[in-house]
Amino acid sequence: MKPRPAQYLLRFDDLCPAMDRVRWQRFGLMIREFGICPILAVVPNNKDPDLEITEPNPAFWGQMREMEAAGAKIGLHGYRHLSGGRGRSLLPLHRETEFAGVRLEVQREWIRSGLEILRGHGLNPRIWVAPRHGFDRNTLAVLREEGIGLLSDGFARLPFVRGGLTWIPQQLWAPVEKSNGLWTICLHSNTATESLVRQVEDFLRHHAAEFTSVERVLAETAPTRLSASEWLYGMAMLLRIQASRHRKRLLARGSTPGKNANLHGL
Repeated sequence: MKPRPAQYLLRFDDLCPAMDRVRWQRFGLMIREFGICPILAVVPNNKDPDLEITEPNPAFWGQMREMEAAGAKIGLHGYRHLSGGRGRSLLPLHRETEFAGVRLEVQREWIRSGLEILRGHGLNPRIWVAPRHGFDRNTLAVLREEGIGLLSDGFARLPFVRGGLTWIPQQLWAPVEKSNGLWTICLHSNTATESLVRQVEDFLRHHAAEFTSVERVLAETAPTRLSASEWLYGMAMLLRIQASRHRKRLLARGSTPGKNANLHGL
């Protein structure tokens, strides 16, 4: 069977009342202009000082409600966006995360409180977005308990089922043209460079018709367990990302990896 042409999703992380309003406004204009239905990953109870860019915007929650009504999918982006856990995540990309390795009871409290906060602001969170890709089997168990059956993460090229949840893969952090598969581009408006903003706008101008929504993906696809070939593809992508991050850490310390360096040892 001939592969389906590529489709894209946009995901915006680290959304909270004190985020950078000016940078977010530029992306908001693009979302409206091109009719995009993004995933909006909202931090319910932000305590991360790196996300405190401006004074809290009193219009933030109303903006999120308006965008959800227009087709955006609200994501629960952790709880406080702090990284105190050192457990092994199901996606081992970071040594420290918010949820991986944290006791089940604590994760249950955080997820329930986060959902309550978002719902209290009139939002309907339907998908989990883990800060720093950090979550474990306890996280999945609590999400199932709370009726959250979707997760935005993983390095496959199509939605799949794992741990009782449907995973919508997220593999890109900037626009890249693809020939087939489903590709989620994750953006952080607080730190987006001018170059990236222009790149996203140009990509949307040429590929807006190829952008889809979570609702359409679920309507058009019946997620199943990953095939062996797709699992191998995801593992290869994970190893490439680990290697890239390892090289960046070495360069930041003023050294370069030698021929025998372990590029996958995060």
